[in-house]
Amino acid sequence: MSRPYQPPAENAAEVASALHAERSEADQHRVTCPPIPKPARLGPRDVFALGAHGMRTRPLRAVLSALGIAIGIAAMVAVLAIPASSAQALHDELAALGTNLLRAEPGKTLLGGDAELPPSAVPMARRIGPVTASTGIGHTGAHVRRTDKIPEDDTSGLGVFAATPDLLDVLGGRLHAGQFLDAAKQNFPAVVLGSVAASRLGIDHLDPAKPPQVWIGDRWFTVLGLLDPMPLAPEIERSVLVGWEAAKAYLGFGGHPATVYVRAEESEVDSVRGVLAHTLNPQAPNEVDVSRPSDALEAQRITDDSFSALFLGLGGVALLVGGVGVANTMVISVLERRREIGLRRALGATRRQVRGQFLAESVLLAGLGGLFGVLIGTAVTAGYALSQGWPAILPIGALFGGVGVAALVGAVAGAYPAMRAARLPPTQALA
Repeated sequence: MSRPYQPPAENAAEVASALHAERSEADQHRVTCPPIPKPARLGPRDVFALGAHGMRTRPLRAVLSALGIAIGIAAMVAVLAIPASSAQALHDELAALGTNLLRAEPGKTLLGGDAELPPSAVPMARRIGPVTASTGIGHTGAHVRRTDKIPEDDTSGLGVFAATPDLLDVLGGRLHAGQFLDAAKQNFPAVVLGSVAASRLGIDHLDPAKPPQVWIGDRWFTVLGLLDPMPLAPEIERSVLVGWEAAKAYLGFGGHPATVYVRAEESEVDSVRGVLAHTLNPQAPNEVDVSRPSDALEAQRITDDSFSALFLGLGGVALLVGGVGVANTMVISVLERRREIGLRRALGATRRQVRGQFLAESVLLAGLGGLFGVLIGTAVTAGYALSQGWPAILPIGALFGGVGVAALVGAVAGAYPAMRAARLPPTQALA
């Protein structure tokens, strides 16, 4: 068996020296060659610039997608701001009219019939220590018509009530035109119309030279004045007020008050409310219903708040629909821009950068929709509040929260399309 060839000793030394020189040259080459560059990091400004570029290339689609977000945010801002404006108007109104007004009315007897307040009810109320003023109105049972040619059963839903000269002072009411029943005029056939009554009778102004007249019972009554709306006493708005003595003389009024209004010291309202029924009708206090008009206005505001919650839910639905629209737009955008995505990946863009580009575009799209929605909601609130005579209250949380919620919806809606774009292989995208 032959042995393998072995070079002479001197040749082996030369081979080892050559191998060592090759290794040294390779190590030197490895040191001098620059490393492979890492992908550059994109700053927030660059990411949002890329996102804005996608919106600029398809402006119509961007506007239509942002429109759904804008409608949802506008609805939510308006639903939050309009009740706030209404509540502020109610607060201002109650502060001007006062919350110390109590109203007492006859209720039902034990047998279920209609009760009556005694004629002395109003002066008896003044005997309560904390009471500062009291007055009342009495139902005459008569009906009012614009002329004597109108059928008797056409009452327009208005009532004729006897009133005293201090009624406006106790209720905090104001005259819209003309004058109220004073001590002299309350004995004559003259009337003052509430705001609703004047509208239904077609009387919107007064001519001192030729004042209008209305037909009550079997005679004409001259209209002396028109009243402004009275939130604390809405029954007065639908009433025709006749002087107390004139109602007795011309309309057969018996002198029993139908409603007694009492003003009390603010700190003693609850105490007065507790003894008012016993004071007005000591024989049957259970037949007297005592209420606080300001509580009714508060209850009305609570009802308005429930409707606000309903519309807020509808605004949320519109916002959800807008988010679906943004997601659909971004999915289509990814499909249409496959070559762009592949080119960017081939030039060194990482998956994270591609994902950030499309996510930024989605957030910008929804954020701009939210901004326009806030502007629309602000305009709607200001216009509606102005039409109602309310102060325009715009909650700061609703304004900034609207844009924030829109951006959050955009981020959620754009998450899937952004991940889909990032997973797209460059070779498949460029094919």
